[in-house]
Amino acid sequence: MIKTLIASAIILLAWDNLLYPQVQMAAENYNQRDSVSISARDSTSLSSAFSHGKLEGQVRYFYMATDNKRALTDYYANALGGGLRYKTANFHGFQLAAGIYSVVNLGSSDLTQPDPETGQYNRYEMALFDIESPGRKKDINRLEEAFIKYNFNGSKVILGRQVINTPFINLQDGRIFPTVVEGVWLEWNEFKGLKIEGGWLYAISPRGTSDWHTTGNSIGLYPVGVDHNGTKSKYFGAVESGGVAVAGVTKRINKVKLQAWDILTDNVFNTAMLQAEIQQSLKDKSTFFASAQFIRQDAINNGGNDNPAKRYFQKEGKAMTFGASAGWKKQQWETSINYNRNTAHGRYLMPREWGRDPFFTFMPRERNEGFGDVHAFMGKINYSFPGSNLKTSLSGGYFKLPSISNFRLNKYVVPSYTQVNLEARYSFSNALKGLEAQVLAAGKFTGSNSLTANARFNKVDMVNYNLILNYHF
Repeated sequence: MIKTLIASAIILLAWDNLLYPQVQMAAENYNQRDSVSISARDSTSLSSAFSHGKLEGQVRYFYMATDNKRALTDYYANALGGGLRYKTANFHGFQLAAGIYSVVNLGSSDLTQPDPETGQYNRYEMALFDIESPGRKKDINRLEEAFIKYNFNGSKVILGRQVINTPFINLQDGRIFPTVVEGVWLEWNEFKGLKIEGGWLYAISPRGTSDWHTTGNSIGLYPVGVDHNGTKSKYFGAVESGGVAVAGVTKRINKVKLQAWDILTDNVFNTAMLQAEIQQSLKDKSTFFASAQFIRQDAINNGGNDNPAKRYFQKEGKAMTFGASAGWKKQQWETSINYNRNTAHGRYLMPREWGRDPFFTFMPRERNEGFGDVHAFMGKINYSFPGSNLKTSLSGGYFKLPSISNFRLNKYVVPSYTQVNLEARYSFSNALKGLEAQVLAAGKFTGSNSLTANARFNKVDMVNYNLILNYHF
């Protein structure tokens, strides 16, 4: 409540300063010459920092529908969201910022009712609103940002509620509310070609939620899957963790970009990633690019709880993944082939509440998190229409997963599947500048008639449709 009031006060104060600076200047009889000199002096004043701040806004409309096979329940949803974000100008290197966002349900399926045949609840549309209160249709609000930032020599440190983008904790902005975090974050750019970033996070508000949670309590807000015995996991609300430490280093050496990341979830697990990327210009003015990636995970202490039934990560457990990507681009065309392998050492685990997969084979509307012994293949073609703001993408992948009865390596009981995504984006111009439209259709298929309804519902043999309108101002 206090943070909400503080953020509201910042926005109201900013609005007042943005609306009336010329009136205040005229009342004090400043001429043009005096305005310049006063402005130079005021650049070091708090009043000037607010009056020269920036107010931004966004309105988003999101229609989503899921077509499941045969008698299984289909869903649809219409969501309208809007938000304001204000950030002051620099004051001795310091900046304040606050951002609030709201969403309303304009008309949707009853997301509180499970599918009659399986007893399972809606998976995709629910996250357009608040997965913790699926029956709410209005007054869904969230204070997304409230931070103080210090800028120095091209670097910065931020304290408070903020947005970060890392391979493991990121916006995963595929609904209305993205994932945002609270903590302290440093971005260091003091050396040419080298970027160091990281921090300590103690609270997270996951995508599709309106409340804030400690890092431990944020794990399990999304479906928890099954444990190694095939019974529903019980770690939600039981993960004991003081926070998350994240560190990343990005180094460019000629045409090669190297990344090293480590995320340590206190008392639960550690994940380390190495990635290399290269681009090579060709004689026909096209570009060849390739990447390689390796990830290793290890349990820490008891994996989150002394009780084995309530652990998020198996005690003394480990997991490894590796992947490769290669592609070519020229003018309007870009294409790539991608591969990822989760080894059979154990499940690759990363809270779905925190971000999307960093894998090269990632495709919207499904993930490889929660699985071991996976072979994933994905191809993608992008085409931008010349002289137009229209961009299209076609991608297809095959994901060979362990048997749905292999609970040790198949957390969410998902069968092997083929996925095809078709996407188009258009950016408007002139009078509609700031408006963007996106259409996405994602289909997942097995070709099997022997699957149970529980293994099929909202997982495979379905198509998910999306229409998104974004307006930024």
